[in-house]
Amino acid sequence: MPSKVRIERIADRFRRELSEMLIHEISDPRLHQIFITDVRVDRELAFADVYVSAVEGVARSEEILQGLKHAAGFLRHELASRVELRAFPQLRFHWDPTPENADHIERLLVELRQNKPTTNGEQINE
Repeated sequence: MPSKVRIERIADRFRRELSEMLIHEISDPRLHQIFITDVRVDRELAFADVYVSAVEGVARSEEILQGLKHAAGFLRHELASRVELRAFPQLRFHWDPTPENADHIERLLVELRQNKPTTNGEQINE
């Protein structure tokens, strides 16, 4: 069984290679303007969970996940030719809401900064 460091290196390599393939080699219009946010490989190298997001947000998530599911065989084959492993994991794709959540939190913080309450309870609008 590979060490934790080796698993992390494999996951990072998968993320880089998949990102390159999505930019340069995939022509499916469903997969334009998406990015890989994380890849997690299990210790047995049976599965690689690939987390994706898009500029448009969750509105296109179903379409994107369908496109990735359709391209999974090609992506796995290409990855296997670029990353040398004895056993190659199956790719599973998941939507990652983290960028959208971070944007929402950032907007809330900006709103709070604009409406700072004073010590006597009055609000100061900047």
